[in-house]
Amino acid sequence: MTGDKGPQRLSGSSYGSISSPTSPTSPGPQQAPPRETYLSEKIPIPDTKPGTFSLRKLWAFTGPGFLMSIAFLDPGNIESDLQAGAVAGFKLLWVLLWATVLGLLCQRLAARLGVVTGKDLGEVCHLYYPKVPRTVLWLTIELAIVGSDMQEVIGTAIAFNLLSAGRIPLWGGVLITIVDTFFFLFLDNYGLRKLEAFFGLLITIMALTFGYEYVVARPEQGALLRGLFLPSCPGCGHPELLQAVGIVGAIIMPHNIYLHSALVKSREIDRARRADIREANMYFLIEATIALSVSFIINLFVMAVFGQAFYQKTNQAAFNICANSSLHDYAKIFPMNNATVAVDIYQGGVILGCLFGPAALYIWAIGLLAAGQSSTMTGTYAGQFVMEAGVQWRDLRLTATSTSWVQAILLPQPPDQLGLQATTPS
Repeated sequence: MTGDKGPQRLSGSSYGSISSPTSPTSPGPQQAPPRETYLSEKIPIPDTKPGTFSLRKLWAFTGPGFLMSIAFLDPGNIESDLQAGAVAGFKLLWVLLWATVLGLLCQRLAARLGVVTGKDLGEVCHLYYPKVPRTVLWLTIELAIVGSDMQEVIGTAIAFNLLSAGRIPLWGGVLITIVDTFFFLFLDNYGLRKLEAFFGLLITIMALTFGYEYVVARPEQGALLRGLFLPSCPGCGHPELLQAVGIVGAIIMPHNIYLHSALVKSREIDRARRADIREANMYFLIEATIALSVSFIINLFVMAVFGQAFYQKTNQAAFNICANSSLHDYAKIFPMNNATVAVDIYQGGVILGCLFGPAALYIWAIGLLAAGQSSTMTGTYAGQFVMEAGVQWRDLRLTATSTSWVQAILLPQPPDQLGLQATTPS
């Protein structure tokens, strides 16, 4: 039978590599693979006794999974968590758990692609698809990254607004985020391990800050465990269903698959040896499991806090709580009616401060700042890897600057559109 062959399978001598598919009826030169990715530094893997587990080797493989897990902790996820807690209490914790498990499966496949082939998802799409489909795919994923980055930049700007007690407006926070992200991206000049350590620090800050909120809120543990392990939602309706869909949508992020498949290429792996490939896949799976377990616990902290503090609260109740607290100037952001409060990451920080004291507000803002700053950086890296595969553009700072200014132009400038009020507590 004649005709074009399907994609070349990984078998025999081609294991660990992908070449461009060719047609017997139209022989010609293969497509040139894209150049090396921006983070081209290779981390050496220590030699250990074959067939044994090594903590030293696990440490050498640790890094890509934690950078990948940032996408599970961005401001969009934080807002999804707090809204789910406010709308459904603890009833949707099981959705968060299984969405994280599904996310781990997707990231496992992404890591395997990078380890086995030595190419990230963008490069594989570049080699396998004709020009028009791969161009359409590249444009859609770039638009998705810009859209994701916009909510990350907004979240960081809201954190600056809260930390400054309203003195830094939303547009000012956006400009600060653009500038500091640009400079933070120079950290890779000091080595990939230092960059990974910086992201580890930001994750630690999120764990400590949101963990503090969990401790002071003291959610009911029995109800929390039932919501976590019993897949049911008694008394739920359309609002709870929308929140469940939002949880899954916030966890599964397409650009994160591109990112993870590129980051695993930073480790030295002998792809001529199947044993080394199997070993790398095993250690990357362990690392990703640990990283996403940490991200799940942080998300659980947020959902549990707002399930305890916000569930079935009305605007009038929130107004009264703030009016009778030391942050009484913030009470005006809540309308005086009996509608269920529509909480967001700004109002969430305010009500935590009203309930548990100003320290809770500022600690929340610090955690939100870490979430927004880290996810903005990883989103930029994802955009760079996709850009390299699509148009072979290697300048990360130009990518960061261009996407950030697009966000600044598209972002609504008046703070009131996001429910922010430039209030200064007395």
